[in-house]
Amino acid sequence: MEKSALHNAGGWLARRAAVSGDRVALIEALTRGENDVGPGGARSTTHRTLDYRALEERCARCAAWLGHLGVARGDRVAILLANRAAFLESVFAAARLGAIALPINTRLAPPELRQIFDDAEPRVLLYEAGLEDRVARACAGMTDPPLRLAVGAAPDAYELTLLAHAPDFSVAPVTPDDPMILMYTSGTTGAPKGALLPHRKTLFNSLNAQLFFDCSGRDRVLVVVPLFHSFGLQILSIPALYGGASLVLQRHFDATALWQAVAEHGVTFFGGVPTMFRELLGALDARPDRAELVAKLRFAFTAGAAIPVELIHAFEARGMLLKQGFGQTETSILCCLDARDAIRKAGSVGKPVFHAEVRVVRRDAIDGPTDAWRDVAIGETGEIVVRGPITMTGYWKRPEATTETLREDGWLRTGDLATIDAEGFVTLVGRLRDLFISGGENVYPAQVEETFQQHPDVREIAVVGVPDERFGEVGCAYVVLARGAVLDEASLRSWGRERLATFKVPRSFVAVASLPRTVTGKVQKHRLGAGRTTPSA
Repeated sequence: MEKSALHNAGGWLARRAAVSGDRVALIEALTRGENDVGPGGARSTTHRTLDYRALEERCARCAAWLGHLGVARGDRVAILLANRAAFLESVFAAARLGAIALPINTRLAPPELRQIFDDAEPRVLLYEAGLEDRVARACAGMTDPPLRLAVGAAPDAYELTLLAHAPDFSVAPVTPDDPMILMYTSGTTGAPKGALLPHRKTLFNSLNAQLFFDCSGRDRVLVVVPLFHSFGLQILSIPALYGGASLVLQRHFDATALWQAVAEHGVTFFGGVPTMFRELLGALDARPDRAELVAKLRFAFTAGAAIPVELIHAFEARGMLLKQGFGQTETSILCCLDARDAIRKAGSVGKPVFHAEVRVVRRDAIDGPTDAWRDVAIGETGEIVVRGPITMTGYWKRPEATTETLREDGWLRTGDLATIDAEGFVTLVGRLRDLFISGGENVYPAQVEETFQQHPDVREIAVVGVPDERFGEVGCAYVVLARGAVLDEASLRSWGRERLATFKVPRSFVAVASLPRTVTGKVQKHRLGAGRTTPSA
């Protein structure tokens, strides 16, 4: 398809600024020392407000700065930031140049950051000033480290940089399949894989979200889930800006602060992972203005894992609707469950989104050619597959992984097992992939096991997810110790925290004489902990 600036999602803000420039685009929470004046926006001691005209100018200044550094089509711009305006500005600015935004989880340890830097080879890195030491350690010894700019210090180097560059309002022509975002997800082998997400995916995912959320300029959307995840960036933030809504960004989850932001800013909906909602319920009940607060909200949205039915009932009893969704980095939203069906279809992830073709395919046919795939019967378990404009184009420098996931005729295998009922509602029943979800974060045991396998006291290790009231699931490690070693949980935990994000470090460690295996040597993780409850911490 011919290249055109109209295909470039980086130009959306320019069009919004032209038709509704005075409308509030973004309200961001500020911390102490962040009131230094930059281009655009009104400030108070607690937050900054940007209308669409100001946000567009700041994006254009950011694009001018990136262009001055030599960032060009296809270059990667790494973003190691909390939920702040600079995150979204750099995503849109990179897109305008035809470059690729590279959001990175701020919780990663230096070795994990280095893995991504070595693989993606970003030209530029914007990072939280408070992560200076971690970034320096990750970049140490690199032959060609990225050019770096700290954000959030006092004075703020990013704000001063924007002031120093005149806006560049140009938008590079792209095709719908040109990459816009490179988002990493750990693989089943432990090595991170970067999913290449094209401009067309951003557009059609925004259209799906707009249809499901009924999002428009009347909405104020609170985003507290991290922007470095697909949930925060591509399900909530970018679709809200596409629809002309106003974003309210919070950098950290705090249940009391979230409800206060709803009250202060007139929030109409927000999103959160299921583990947040129990705390939100308690904080809501503690407010004397509970009824007024709930009346302002159209709904709340949750994704990332199943939410307990009891919580759905509890919020409904307080007059608050919960919508649910399911998806993955490679596709964003795949299925949605509306609030009106949440009780009747409790446990389901809903029906497929409008702009995608979603099937549940029989497992005995899934490894064969796609023209031989057969859909499951009602109630039968199969694998969810999807085709359409919301899919990635492939994994960055991973042709074998791409071929395994993206099949003939554009079908993408999700690796998620599900059933489908007579009404078309999809219910997840398991995963082909070896992962568990802790506090909304995907944890791939292979990466954790590979890290701990290097510990001198560990001969063998297997990690599984176990239930946890706060985080949904946490890791439990079953360890075969080296000869003469004694289990030292504190030492193992410290080892892990130096090399892994904290949410990946197992909560508990259990010494075992051996790991149960099949005749071919594969660890039978379902047999670990047989006969015991949740392992002791």
